[in-house]
Amino acid sequence: MSYLNELNQIINEVRVFGDSSDKEMSYDDGMEYLVNIFLEHKRKGTTIFFIGNGGSAAIACHMTADFLKNGGMNTCSLYNSSVITCLGNDYGYEYVFSKQLEMLMKEGDLLVAISSSGNSPNIVKAIETAKEKKGRVVSFTGFQADNTAKSMSHVSIYVPCEKYGMVESIHNVMLQQAVDTIMEREKSGKK
Repeated sequence: MSYLNELNQIINEVRVFGDSSDKEMSYDDGMEYLVNIFLEHKRKGTTIFFIGNGGSAAIACHMTADFLKNGGMNTCSLYNSSVITCLGNDYGYEYVFSKQLEMLMKEGDLLVAISSSGNSPNIVKAIETAKEKKGRVVSFTGFQADNTAKSMSHVSIYVPCEKYGMVESIHNVMLQQAVDTIMEREKSGKK
């Protein structure tokens, strides 16, 4: 099977779980749901935080920029190298996001947690902190269906695959599709 065929097959198996775990949606329905979440946060003027490690960190940084510039949303980067190394040194790497969220996140803000495994300690701690701060959590995960981030999130996008490249590519495509859809709707006057 070609790479693109495999990628397409996996995209068709992506599932989005809404604010109640019994609300499972297909890719297309899940994308509409996700776009509406971002539009809600845009209307309210709340802050959106994107986090991840490794390739997921690159996606998080990219989306922080795209949702700010192209989507016109309030985003905040948690990737200042001085801050991350300070917090990692003083508290441990598992706290590099949660300590920042303790200081920056307000009630009603949105955390977008991107993690292929869904089990990274710093992602899990960040989700815990976001929920304590009464923020909303959307996770993008893959690998095992019973991963921690998926079970803790208000909304979960799950890619049923154990290949990093495939999972990360789909996470990136879905987030890019969300911001591009928002741009298209605003350009056409739809909201």
